[in-house]
Amino acid sequence: VEQVVPAAPADPNSREAILPQAGQVLFPDSSFKTAQAIRDFNKEGLPIMIFANWRGFSGGSRDMAGEILKFGAQIVDALREYEHPVYIYLPPHGELRGGSWVVVDPTINEEQMSMYADPDSRGGILEPAGITEVKFRKPDQLKVMHRLDPQLQLLDAELEDADTMDNDAMKAIEEQIAAREELLLPVYLQAATEFADLHDKTGRMKAKGVIEEAVPWARSREFFFYTVKRRVAQDDLVKKLKAADDALTTDAAVDILKGMCSANWEDNQAVIDFFAASASDIDAKIESVKKAAIEAKIATLQAQL
Repeated sequence: VEQVVPAAPADPNSREAILPQAGQVLFPDSSFKTAQAIRDFNKEGLPIMIFANWRGFSGGSRDMAGEILKFGAQIVDALREYEHPVYIYLPPHGELRGGSWVVVDPTINEEQMSMYADPDSRGGILEPAGITEVKFRKPDQLKVMHRLDPQLQLLDAELEDADTMDNDAMKAIEEQIAAREELLLPVYLQAATEFADLHDKTGRMKAKGVIEEAVPWARSREFFFYTVKRRVAQDDLVKKLKAADDALTTDAAVDILKGMCSANWEDNQAVIDFFAASASDIDAKIESVKKAAIEAKIATLQAQL
């Protein structure tokens, strides 16, 4: 992608500038557009589906001068104020890294936001190569080599008996150790990178609670169809319950519906069918909640007389 900055008509010395923009990266203009779109969807009363495949924010001096931090923060503000369901999905072979994870993390708006991922996707602040560069540097790799490799252990044992050796023999052993270390370095680095990559897979993300579920791409359309349909219907009933009793919290209203539901609460399709089949019972429950709330208010006023 290229950003074209036109020449200033009033400045004869200015020239048109064409700035390349890498893919999977949020720049100031794309961050502003994203935040603006989220706010527009909120006014429309629509749920949002975000296919997150970003490696981070641009961090060059030009983008810092272009207020990348301000426009990135606008995405957070827009999601924090969002009043409808927001679903973040990491597609197959997609990845969510760095600051781009920060601006769509479900903890921004836990009541509305949830994250899902395809089993072949990856997520984490640093990429595996970056983690090994920071947490498993060459001195750490050498320590592990000398702890695990039998040949290095043998050479270390020989080197400990240096009192009985001449300088040439010691130098030969040290050269053998250095050669062995040089041979093993790529192997240990690759193993460490693979180990770090395991922490970015959906199994680990699910274990840490940062995603709700691993959803394969092949069944994602069906899964999100029923998930969104159920959530929209549920939110509508929750709003009616909270309108009937303004003391009710969202969690308390959901618990009322959950207590009435005879189907498996975790099965979206079954819950949708329950809402449709038990509409009259739910309406009656809302009326009883409203009546109980009014009676409670009257009792409170009478107690104050």
